[in-house]
Parts: sequence; C-alpha cells; structure tokens
Amino acid sequence: MADFNVLATNHTSFTVSDLDRTIAFFRDALGFRVTSHAPRDPKVVSQVTGVEGADMVIAYLQGPGHALELIQYVGPADRGHVKPRPCDVGFAHVAFDVDDVDAAIAASEPHGVVPVAPPIVIDAGPNKGGRVVYLRDPDGICVEYIEKPGARG
Repeated sequence: MADFNVLATNHTSFTVSDLDRTIAFFRDALGFRVTSHAPRDPKVVSQVTGVEGADMVIAYLQGPGHALELIQYVGPADRGHVKPRPCDVGFAHVAFDVDDVDAAIAASEPHGVVPVAPPIVIDAGPNKGGRVVYLRDPDGICVEYIEKPGARG
C-alpha cells in the first residue's frame, strides 16, 4: 500500500502544433473555458521535462468535470511529430460523454477534428446500447465521444 493518497485528477495534457487552433476546437466546439494561456520559463521547462532547450506556451482549459492542458513547444528545434494508432503502445485519447454523437461530430468537423469511422452502437460493457465514435485532430490527437443509451430521449 502506498504511503500517500491520490487526491484528484489535475489535468490531461496534449502537445499540439498549433495552440490557437486546438484551443478554438475545445472552446468553440465543446464549450471549454480558457483559464490560462502563457509561456513558461525555458530553464524550468527543461528541468521538469528533461528536454534540453525545451520552450513552450501552455493553455489550460476547463470543461465539465475535467481540465485540459495544451502545450505548444517552440523549442527545441529538433522536436518531432508522432501519430500513433490506437493499437500502438503509448497511444492515448480523451473521452467525453455527449448527449448527441452526431451533433458533436458536426461541431468538431469545422475544426479539422474528423471521425476515423462512422459512429457505432456499443455492444458490451458499461456503455452498452450507447453510441461511440473516435475522431482525430490535425495533430493526430484522438477524441472519443460516447452517447449514453437513451441520452437523446
């Protein structure tokens, strides 16, 4: 048993290539509120991340019951871009319960966040009878929408 307690989830973080574009998606399509948007001290960032020359701008957004941290690195110059598949180790996604999967998709598409396949009915597990869809943004970040059974009445 641990000698400490996890008190809460603080945030989920994604590194993005265009902070303003990603903020616009979460703010305008999903209704998240920007709570902070500022650069960080590169010396401190390098110490925390272990990446020499790390330099970033961070935005925090608050959604229903959860905070997101979006990071755009402006250094180091040799940073790369990864686009893992859901089956690849290290892949991550964020899932949101929505009351209408189709409306959520429609709100997402103008931001370049598009379904990887059409929504399907969930056939097992705690969301059985609901509908689900995975979407990808231009950076490859995966967002999942889950419409609970009977959510649309």
